[in-house]
Order: sequence, then C-alpha cells, then structure tokens
Amino acid sequence: MAGFLFAMLAVLAAGLGARDQVLMARLAGRGSVLAIGLVCAALTTAAAGWAGHTIAPQINGPTRSILVAMALGFAAVELIFVRPGRKPLEPTQSLGALTVVLLAQQLTDAARFTVFAIAAASPVPWVAVAGGAIGSAATVLAGWLGGRDWEAQPLGRIRRGLGIALLLVTIYLAYPVLAARFAA
Repeated sequence: MAGFLFAMLAVLAAGLGARDQVLMARLAGRGSVLAIGLVCAALTTAAAGWAGHTIAPQINGPTRSILVAMALGFAAVELIFVRPGRKPLEPTQSLGALTVVLLAQQLTDAARFTVFAIAAASPVPWVAVAGGAIGSAATVLAGWLGGRDWEAQPLGRIRRGLGIALLLVTIYLAYPVLAARFAA
C-alpha cells in the first residue's frame, strides 16, 4: 500500500504543470480530449511500470540502486529544464495528432521516469503502477478542468524546486554505491 500512495503522490507532484497537463488545459472543453488524455496516461504509466519491472530483475544488488537513481535523475532534469512550448496560434483539432503528441510527451516526462524508478525498486511493481496511473489521471483531469486558468498558473518555480529536491534524492541514492565502487 505504501508503494501505491508513494507513486500516486510522486506522480501528482511530477505532473504539476507538465507538458501534457498544459496541453490538456489548452484543449479543454471537449470530452473526447479528456478521454484520450486519460487513456494515454494509463498506457504510458503502464509502459513505464512494465519497463521498470522487466529491467530491474536483470540487474544485481547495488547496481539496481544506480538504475533507480538514473531514472530519478532523468525525472529531475525534466522537471528543471523542460517547459511546455508556446501556445500554438492554431491548435490542431485532430484527435489522432493529439494522441501521438500526448504519448510522446508522457513517455518522456518526469512522472513516467518516477513510475519506472518506483517499479524497479518495488517488490510489487504493479501496485506502484496503479498508484502512478491514478496520479497521472488526476493531473490530466486537473489540466482539463482548469482550462485556460490552469495554464496561467506560475508552476515553473514549483517544478524547478521539485526537480532540485529530486536531484538531491538521486545523489543520496547513487553516492553510497559509487563511493564504494571507486573506493575499492
């Protein structure tokens, strides 16, 4: 149960002001947009969890900590440096294009890297994936419900702060393993 809650809260934090959430806010108002956003969030979260669950058992002992630290480091970099693009003057109304863009954005965002890391570290990864999927759905729904008001929120500083905190967690996880390896 702790993995479920931890994953859900981590994904909620990492998804705050993310590219997919801002895109949902820009296209708010159509139910089909929300449905596609929710399906894409579930699919990408499941893919990240599956990847973490599949790769982690192939890695022994302390090296698994490095894998988790790397995934969290990628999430931190995404939180710190990646911003939603400028609002297009004429956004496409194509649901197919929206699906492709959402899948691409979500597969490479901090929330999915976090789910990957938690699934790789967890003895029961699918519980973490379920929590991550609910957190992902909540961020998509918040963006869609908030609409233009959501996009106007100053979430960049919060994302950078979360990224720095996640970078510190990455260092905390990686340092003992790397120090022991280089000391030997």
